Amino acid sequence: MSTDRGYESKHRALWALGDYAALATRLVAPLGPILVQASGIGAGDRVLDVAAGSGNVAIPAALAGADVVASDLCPELLQRGRETAESRGANLEWREANAEALPFDDDEFDAVLSCLGVMFAPHHQDAADELVRVCRPGGLIGLISWTPEGFVGQMFATMKPYMAPPPPGAQPAPLWGDEEHLRELLGDRVVDLSADRKMLQVDVFENGADFRDYFKANYGPTVAAYKGIEGEPDRVAELDAKLAALGDRYLVEVSAIEWEYLLVRCRVR
Repeated sequence: MSTDRGYESKHRALWALGDYAALATRLVAPLGPILVQASGIGAGDRVLDVAAGSGNVAIPAALAGADVVASDLCPELLQRGRETAESRGANLEWREANAEALPFDDDEFDAVLSCLGVMFAPHHQDAADELVRVCRPGGLIGLISWTPEGFVGQMFATMKPYMAPPPPGAQPAPLWGDEEHLRELLGDRVVDLSADRKMLQVDVFENGADFRDYFKANYGPTVAAYKGIEGEPDRVAELDAKLAALGDRYLVEVSAIEWEYLLVRCRVR
């Protein structure tokens, strides 16, 4: 496990930029119940949601009757999650935690889930090791991650030249959406791994510029990319054009952008 946690404060601040909780509610909320249902979560299950954000998985899991802990590095997102859970009548525990060094015992949970969360931990092997460690033998690991080839993966590829260098040893987040990469991370510690590519229909943007402006205002990584080049108008204009073109390319034939993700389920050996 990596012992250099100097990236934590920067990573925490990154996800506090913009308004990810509002973005998640508007755009990706359907994925939480999809993962809960696909993982067979129900009453009596002890469940950990890793990098839970504002609770898109944790809250549906709790409403399904599970005993849930939602963990995330960003306290601002946890607070939004608490407020949402209270408004929906969901009872669960919220814990500030690093996905690469989870503060839980070995074999503590029946199911360990993460939807668009653990994929953003910079050191993939450390995070994967933790998923396996805290899940009991025979327990389920369920993940939803954006694919490298899909719309969000391509958005990150577009933004990469304009973003600050990642911490040493970091790997690109969308690699979690590559089945081969994930199998290498989990190795023979899991069995019955299934990986299905699926599409999330996002129909709220009129054009590429509309998509770009929404992400500039609300999505932490995009906000951070622009903050890093705010004194370079030519580069800002370049990124503006590239993100708008990406959105337009996906919207050219249909009114919705299809965002590809990988749904993975497996059991700890």
